[in-house]
Amino acid sequence: MMYNNKYDIIIIGGSYSGLSAAMSLGRSLRHVLVIDSGLPCNRQTPHSHNFITHDGEKPAVISAKAKTQVEFYETVSFYNGLAISAIKTESGFEIETQSGKIFTSKKLLFATGIKDLLPDIPGFAECWGISVLHCPYCHGYEVKKEKTAIVANGDMGFEFSKMISNWTKDLKLINNGKSTLTAEQTQILKTHKVEIIEDEIESLEHQNGNVQQIIFKNQTKIAVKAIYFKAPFEQHCPLPKSLGCELTENGLLKVDAFQKTTIPGVFASGDCHIQARSVAMAVSSGSFAGAMINKEIIDEEFV
Repeated sequence: MMYNNKYDIIIIGGSYSGLSAAMSLGRSLRHVLVIDSGLPCNRQTPHSHNFITHDGEKPAVISAKAKTQVEFYETVSFYNGLAISAIKTESGFEIETQSGKIFTSKKLLFATGIKDLLPDIPGFAECWGISVLHCPYCHGYEVKKEKTAIVANGDMGFEFSKMISNWTKDLKLINNGKSTLTAEQTQILKTHKVEIIEDEIESLEHQNGNVQQIIFKNQTKIAVKAIYFKAPFEQHCPLPKSLGCELTENGLLKVDAFQKTTIPGVFASGDCHIQARSVAMAVSSGSFAGAMINKEIIDEEFV
């Protein structure tokens, strides 16, 4: 593929949000380059849910179809590779890839997602996105009324237990250590028959990522069909920080109502700035970011 020396917009991250932004910008006649390393955070998840018209499809199928549709717009190009450097210039931005390619643009959009930080428990990473779940709206229906565990503590454990009890009453809250629940929270959960377990987890027994039992360090076991876990995370891409983009107290990219970061000309969309993670939210965010980038370029041209 022949690449231009300069683009209107470079999008770093070519999953749902980046592709959605690329479509919006391609339809706005903007010259766009999408740089993607091919490692979406949900690549292990077998099915995507709660995204109308695509409910139950494999995530890779959705993104492949989206890319095919975006490729229809002749001003949108794709580069398979990893962006390793981003520099602010007088006219915009300069992006260098791991292979040494350098691209420039007026505007920059990060649709780079986040990296989940999973506990060092054997079997946990293998089950992540398959039977160890982050979101009941994405996956709760498929494990409704099943034996379910939540790995959490304190306020998070209390609030998560309240939420998941909507999908199943066969629920255990595993603190994975001494409980930090208040006495009131403990009593409320017990009243609602949520068992609280303070034992530490040794490993997860599973088959191809489908959890079967939680094994504790004291060698006791419990059988479960699903586990919910709110993973801590970090930004998947270090480039926004290198440019000086501010983060929220939760570690997400800070943006305004128009998807603008704290650095002029730099925008963000998708999981890297959204607390609620889902394909539908990522697509919506990307589409809006594309429109806002196009509007900013138009406004700058009419001065």
